[in-house]
Amino acid sequence: MKKEKVVVGMSGGVDSSVAAYLLQQRGYEVIGVTMQIWPEEERTAQEEHGGCCGLSAVEDARRVAQMLGIPHYVMNFRAEFEEQVIRYFMREYLSGRTPNPCIACNRYVKWESLLRRSLQIGADAIATGHYARVEQLPNGRYALRNAASAKKDQTYALYSLTQEQLARTKMPVGAYDKEQVRRIAEELGLYVAHKPDSMEICFVPDQDYARFIEERSGTQIPEGNFVTADGTVVGRHRGITHYTVGQRKGLGLAMGKPVFVLEIRPETNEVVVGDGTEVYTDRLLCANLNFMSVPDFPDDYPVLAKIRYNDRGTPAHVRRLEADLAEVVFEKPVRAVTPGQAVVFYDGEYVAGGGTILRR
Repeated sequence: MKKEKVVVGMSGGVDSSVAAYLLQQRGYEVIGVTMQIWPEEERTAQEEHGGCCGLSAVEDARRVAQMLGIPHYVMNFRAEFEEQVIRYFMREYLSGRTPNPCIACNRYVKWESLLRRSLQIGADAIATGHYARVEQLPNGRYALRNAASAKKDQTYALYSLTQEQLARTKMPVGAYDKEQVRRIAEELGLYVAHKPDSMEICFVPDQDYARFIEERSGTQIPEGNFVTADGTVVGRHRGITHYTVGQRKGLGLAMGKPVFVLEIRPETNEVVVGDGTEVYTDRLLCANLNFMSVPDFPDDYPVLAKIRYNDRGTPAHVRRLEADLAEVVFEKPVRAVTPGQAVVFYDGEYVAGGGTILRR
């Protein structure tokens, strides 16, 4: 009987390395692939990036593949990453929104592009080291189920995957916690057993988003006014790309009380600020809807809604307004609803779907 062939996206980290091993143990024909996504640059600069963007990722993945006795290839996805992640990232910030490049990278690069190319070379499925589980439900739909380890769960950043992608996806480490994964790597003698997790946005290593956007776009971001909700000017800001909704630090405003960013208005180049109570809301509008465990949202659909990666979730009801527009009403106010970020809906342990936040 022919073995099922699975391409594992190997980032050089412990999670994807153990994912490859677990699939190998389950009898799959495993092929390791490391994705080159960052534009051509000097070797020293690539090394500084580390994580999934540096040259060390390729070398670490190759060493692991050699130890496991599986083939390893490097595939070039620079063009896709530039278009779907970097340009999107800059476009969103310049439009006064706060993007989530990891979600875009997952949907359009790590899945759409990798899966397409993997199928072209004869693979049956792809796999990653994400902490989530893929299951087919009684209604026939594929859905993400929360990882066994709640503190490592990555389903929020994967909510936009399609049914076709999920049907050909395996996530073997979702059934383990991080300590178990590291222990497996230790027992195998893998070099990456204690490699640190990659953090933050890989293509902006110093995390200075505003500088990165100015340099890459060739656009000088102009200063503008800080205003209150009633339009009163209370100071000058450094440019809208320096701010996000809910931000308190780095505003440079002496107002006699803590103030927070409430809204960014690119059309007037204003940043709206207010006190701690004004940063809360009990509803939002979202678009770019993706349905996962359900084919559509029933009217007044009860869910647990998360508005950021580390959010524990708030009970809410979802109501479709148009084909690609929904209103979310929370049972209690939530803090810092941020346009451009994702709102993800959970029905029990399963991702029901989600969308991109338009406004509060």
